[in-house]
Amino acid sequence: MGKEATFYQEFEVFSKRTPAASFQHQFSLLAPNKEMALIMAQENFMRREPVVDIWIVNRKDIRGLEGEEKLILGRLDNKDYRETKGYGYLKKKWRHYEQQMLDEKEILSWAGDKK
Repeated sequence: MGKEATFYQEFEVFSKRTPAASFQHQFSLLAPNKEMALIMAQENFMRREPVVDIWIVNRKDIRGLEGEEKLILGRLDNKDYRETKGYGYLKKKWRHYEQQMLDEKEILSWAGDKK
């Protein structure tokens, strides 16, 4: 049994309130075409809140990830440098460096007994 053809299509409505804001999903609606979807979105949403831009997207044009494709979203294990815990080795490395620092007496001793 296949999907029955319907007169209405599903549309997703996105809007942003200020020019610097990002788009946010507002709601879904059913409409026969994209022009009618825009009119319905204006009637249902734009008269309630001020917006500077609106997007109407047909749901069939939105592609999500399938089951196996979602595996690419897993974190990689070699990205410790992106987190502060990834720098834990620096304290030990700095301590080792400080222990090998040269003092003034040692540097002057390299000159020898030249007078």
